[in-house]
Amino acid sequence: MRHNFQGAITALVTPFTSKNEVDVEALRQLVDFQLANGIDGLVPCGSTGEASTLTEAEYRLVVETVASEAHGRVPVIAGAGTNDTAKAVHLSQIAKQAGADALLHVTPYYNKPTPSGLIAHFSAIAGSGDLPIIAYNIPGRTGSNVSAETMLRLIKEVPQIIGVKEASGDIVQQMNIIAGAPPEFVLLAGDDAFTLPVIAIGGKGVISATTNEIPGPFSELVHAAQAGDLAKARKLHYQWLDLMHANFIETNPIPVKSALAMMGKITQTLRLPLTPMEEQNRQALERVLKGHELL
Repeated sequence: MRHNFQGAITALVTPFTSKNEVDVEALRQLVDFQLANGIDGLVPCGSTGEASTLTEAEYRLVVETVASEAHGRVPVIAGAGTNDTAKAVHLSQIAKQAGADALLHVTPYYNKPTPSGLIAHFSAIAGSGDLPIIAYNIPGRTGSNVSAETMLRLIKEVPQIIGVKEASGDIVQQMNIIAGAPPEFVLLAGDDAFTLPVIAIGGKGVISATTNEIPGPFSELVHAAQAGDLAKARKLHYQWLDLMHANFIETNPIPVKSALAMMGKITQTLRLPLTPMEEQNRQALERVLKGHELL
């Protein structure tokens, strides 16, 4: 099945049981909740999914579970990024075996490669398989920004890179990528609050944490913006902006998992070094959820 990697795409949390094991049943139910509410794609094992704390067996289990439950209805874009190229290649191969339709690869953090190093990194991943790749630029987590010039060079030299999740917060940089990339290239917002402006400048959607809680309204926002109905999209954007902000009052995915636990969809279990929300922040999040009648 050929997929269209755009629209409202959810960066899924990974539910854990009270014993800190992957909660497969809760994950299946979360996928069903997303699909029933019009979501356009699913990203398991990203940063929202606490991928860095998963064992290899758990990683395979999560991707297999999401791919099985989605059953080809929407694309499954497995997070497989790390700052070790050999490990990134290995995870990419596991993701393909587990049923992923594409890969999400964050640019290497901590080692901060040069542009030539980035090209070598992504070329090695591309050379190990044939799945489409969406690069992920998030300077707040990696410690380095991928400029528009470097991203355009990556697109040209590694054809399997069909899109980018752009979380630099720099709208001009994103415009320059869109202006210089082929028409079919997919730029996705990486910050929930940037969804509407990114689509307005020619982006193709978002990979979102907030859609874990509100896949229906957020999908409606994205689809309205894609259809050119900016009045409707703008209304939905401001209606839900407080929840977008509340979801990042602490490090993602702490607030999102807290919200889903309050909503009765998962057990409130995080893996260290992530810890439960500070009480004042939890109360602020709860007020927002109640204000939207999500509780």
